[in-house]
Amino acid sequence: MNVPENLKYTKDHEWILVDGDIATVGITEFAQGELGDIVFVEIETEDEELDKEEVFGTIEAVKTVSDLYMPITGKVLEVNPNLEDQPDLVNKEPFDGGWMIKIQVADASEIDGLLSADQYKELIG
Repeated sequence: MNVPENLKYTKDHEWILVDGDIATVGITEFAQGELGDIVFVEIETEDEELDKEEVFGTIEAVKTVSDLYMPITGKVLEVNPNLEDQPDLVNKEPFDGGWMIKIQVADASEIDGLLSADQYKELIG
């Protein structure tokens, strides 16, 4: 199971990569594996300020639909345009081409409350 050391994680299986005051968010390899084949990603929160753990979108697999949660408080600056036509990028490249959103970090101290790679590995067993 790929759990990159340079990312932070949530108990809801989102990952976050922080670069200054901009962060990229997606779902983990474990999460996409549990969901199965991704057929649709719906994110209609661009330009919205959302609180930590608030729903920023949904992801639909063949068998289920799941909510996507904000790992930290911030403004959604960008939604990955490639997911509209290629939602399976989440399966193929969960940490690269399958990213979901970019956000403006509102409170950098919230990052400290996220899971490290080791803590996330422990969570998923």
